[in-house]
Amino acid sequence: MKLHQLQALIAVADGGGIRAAARGIGLSQAAVTRALRELEEEQGLPLLVRHAGGARLTDAGLVLLPHARQIASQLESAERDLACLRGEVPERLCVGVTPWFGQTLLAAAVQRFRREMPAVQLELYEGLQAVSLPLLRSGVMHFALGPAGTLPAQEFVHEPLARYRMRVLARDGHPSRGARSMAELLEQDWVMNFTQASQEQVLQQLFGDRGLELAPGRIVCAQSSAMLSSLIVDAGMLGYSPEPMLLCEPLRGRARALELDDELAEGDISLIRLRDQALDPAARGFIQCLQQALKACARSPNADDRRLADMLDLQF
Repeated sequence: MKLHQLQALIAVADGGGIRAAARGIGLSQAAVTRALRELEEEQGLPLLVRHAGGARLTDAGLVLLPHARQIASQLESAERDLACLRGEVPERLCVGVTPWFGQTLLAAAVQRFRREMPAVQLELYEGLQAVSLPLLRSGVMHFALGPAGTLPAQEFVHEPLARYRMRVLARDGHPSRGARSMAELLEQDWVMNFTQASQEQVLQQLFGDRGLELAPGRIVCAQSSAMLSSLIVDAGMLGYSPEPMLLCEPLRGRARALELDDELAEGDISLIRLRDQALDPAARGFIQCLQQALKACARSPNADDRRLADMLDLQF
């Protein structure tokens, strides 16, 4: 297997066809086709199925794809590390940002970063784990900001920035607004965000550890903070969410945390990266800007910033 063959496979998977792949990696269609044909002949397996709209990977191609991405990511990481030794500043930084941070302190951190590293192109994703982890694995994303509780330790490392309380949220006027225990909430519909790997742990912490069981049909899993918030406010569902989400639209001023006697888990916002991927100067610079924005929150003249500071327990 050769690197250019694997790069062609990745480009077809991302672009959905030979033509788009050729544009994406700056080669001719003939060169991409030749690279993939050589790879198929070497492995003795078909890797692509061509159709009228382009091409898709076969089962063999899908098995090879994550290995190809990992190899390409390792090469990019090596190139970045060597560039750092030469004193070069990276041209691009890609970061996943957990939704509540994106609506609160991100602007201040980005402004600081733009002043300090104006030549670096910053690319930001709303970093729910379902989005961030595949991008971290592929090498597209340099690091993510988010909860680290259910990460596979063999793949990822994390450094905590702050901890906060997880809360049960309800819109103003919700019939369960006076509830004091989780047992009183079993007949309500819920919206939560979890990955397939974390679902069991979340439900166990909320209900199982208290000898309770919530019917699966009462739970909507929303892989978007906007959908989660909308279902709390507009559909009257209960949400299980970081307390800082109360400062974000559309929950801000329209929802509140239930004052339960049951103790709920803590959450965290951490810096998450691949275990074998070092942070380059741009990433380290952005992290410093994030930390400065978090520290400045407590002394801000803005009341919402000070309210956020009261919700956070800094870990650095």
